[in-house]
Amino acid sequence: MLPSRIFFDNFFDELDAPKKFDKLMKCDIYEKEGNYIIEMDIPGYEKEDINMELENGYLKIQASKKEDSVEDKEKKYVRRERHVVSKCERSFYVGDITEDRVKAKFKNGILEVTVPIEEEKKEVKKTIMIED
Repeated sequence: MLPSRIFFDNFFDELDAPKKFDKLMKCDIYEKEGNYIIEMDIPGYEKEDINMELENGYLKIQASKKEDSVEDKEKKYVRRERHVVSKCERSFYVGDITEDRVKAKFKNGILEVTVPIEEEKKEVKKTIMIED
């Protein structure tokens, strides 16, 4: 007899879809040498599955993948947790920078994005002379 608690403890997790997304694309953001470094976990995806766009000051990172719909006919799954969610995304406000200043690399399921820290634009007060 199989210990049912091991296999069925979270049996109804499949019905609570929003919980699945809180485990995807977790990230750490820190400052280093005048840059923000975003380290993001994207397990189960390849470099080719990841798309990054910069629009209106927002860096949008998407990972999408076609999931194999063909099941192995020899296996009768009791529980399946190792499937990949087909699409996930996150976005970050990075300010008014150009895409050539953003650098990224992907290795072992971790995406590392380097974004330069924008200097705050200081308002300069200028006096305008009124002519006679």
